[in-house]
Amino acid sequence: MRLKKSTILLLLVITTAWLPLAGGAQFVITDYGAVGDGKTNNAGALTEAIQAASRAGGGTVVVPPGDFMSGPIDLASHITLYLEAGATLRASTRLEDYPLEPDAWSGESKRKGLITTRNARNVTITGRGTIEGSGMAFAYPDKVIAMDFGIRKLTRQGEDYMSPKFGVQHGPFAVPADRPGNLVRFRDCQDVLVSGITIQNAPTWTMKFMDSSVIKVLGVHINSFASDLRMPNDDGMDIYNCRFVQIADCDIQTSDDCIAVFGVENITVSNCTLRSRSAGVRVGWIGPDIKNGTFNNLVINSNRGLNVCVRGSGSVENIVFSNILIRTGLLTGNWWGKGDPIHVSALPPADEKSPGKIKDVRFSNIITEGPAGILVYGADNSVIRNLVFDRVRVKMRNDPLAEAYGGNFDLRGEDRMKPEMSIFQHDIPAFYARNVDGLSLRGFEAEWADDIPAFFSSGIEIEKFSNVDIDGFSGRQAHKNGKAAVIRLSDGRFVSIRNSVATKDAGVFLEHSQVRGSLFVHNDLTRARSVANPAKLPFTASGNLMPGTGGR
Repeated sequence: MRLKKSTILLLLVITTAWLPLAGGAQFVITDYGAVGDGKTNNAGALTEAIQAASRAGGGTVVVPPGDFMSGPIDLASHITLYLEAGATLRASTRLEDYPLEPDAWSGESKRKGLITTRNARNVTITGRGTIEGSGMAFAYPDKVIAMDFGIRKLTRQGEDYMSPKFGVQHGPFAVPADRPGNLVRFRDCQDVLVSGITIQNAPTWTMKFMDSSVIKVLGVHINSFASDLRMPNDDGMDIYNCRFVQIADCDIQTSDDCIAVFGVENITVSNCTLRSRSAGVRVGWIGPDIKNGTFNNLVINSNRGLNVCVRGSGSVENIVFSNILIRTGLLTGNWWGKGDPIHVSALPPADEKSPGKIKDVRFSNIITEGPAGILVYGADNSVIRNLVFDRVRVKMRNDPLAEAYGGNFDLRGEDRMKPEMSIFQHDIPAFYARNVDGLSLRGFEAEWADDIPAFFSSGIEIEKFSNVDIDGFSGRQAHKNGKAAVIRLSDGRFVSIRNSVATKDAGVFLEHSQVRGSLFVHNDLTRARSVANPAKLPFTASGNLMPGTGGR
């Protein structure tokens, strides 16, 4: 096949656009006195090279192969920091090398981090080298963080909740109150590219982007291997109050959230593998509004898969999650989450004057496997609206830590929340929702392993709702011919259950209480023990295949 001349030119343009050293002057840090012995503090040499590039109007600062230890450095406009293959830029382990910042914006620290960029344009960090955060120098690996044991009485395990007798192997490590700030961070920047590099073992959040726009993070590997995923607050990326963000082709393995989004407009995340002791993706918290985002083609192995949450005045809207595989598990220690593959909660404090909302969020083509189901929990003053689950399969299984940690909802958050809304005992359905308006379950499947705990319950449970559409559901309750209903509905109005199938060993298909204005059509209940409890349906019903009328 012969390519047209125009096609060849286009391929050359696309290819050369990603060559990090194409064009511009190069400033090799060893020419400015840097020594790659892993001991010498090279902050001065790096700064000299950056300043020389800046005086030249921009250029590429090259870190050649070697182990270059450094204290904090600052990048500037039109600078590319290029780490060659075999190059390591290693953060100093001396706390005194990290000065206090005049304005605290460095995650869990008031100190400067290794690489800071402020008020800059056209800044790039790229290459095939490594940024080493030296995080374990600021941890106590022989201690773990304790939780507020005042809330133990609310859990299924009571005083035994999080008891050391169940193990402490998952951490998180205790850390000093004072430690270095974000490893790599940008504030008030425009046109930022981070690509190709490995960033590892951060003492607190690995990368932070704040008040910036036009951000690309491509093909980056972030990990916490030195701490064996037990370092608290070492998020992979935290994005706060930014616009036009693209994250693609990244591998992120951190103890805390892999990708955390706070106040972002127009963000895409695609083709990433995520491993975490916390959430694979967190969208929302207390910060500014979040809207217009897509999260596509992800593989997640974590404590909590996808976390969409509101705990203050900020809202979340117009978000799509699609084509995602999620596997979760229970962990020892004070990690947030209890194996929930998808968690959506809007729980601003009751005294919040302008409580944030969650609306117009869609989940499609997702397969999950773990010891907990999907959890959707709205507050009376923040009802979750227009939520869609399309072709979502939930596989429920047992977990070695089910006795110690399972059978609880974990809704921890802002300090002003009521303690009883933190961690509390609750049976575990495959899908649970409360305080929702406009919920659609299309092609939802619930599957159960045989050796599951007694606290696993219904396939679907929804409370305090309006405008719910269940179309094409397939499944049963947790335990074969168990007492829990396949679908349990209470305190709601306007619900339709259509084209759904009770699978083998289904018990009562529908348990209902105070449900009004409903439709029940074209459902196959031939494998269910009975239709409803109470037996009289408050539904308009037609075209259903009833128990005892045959089976497949």
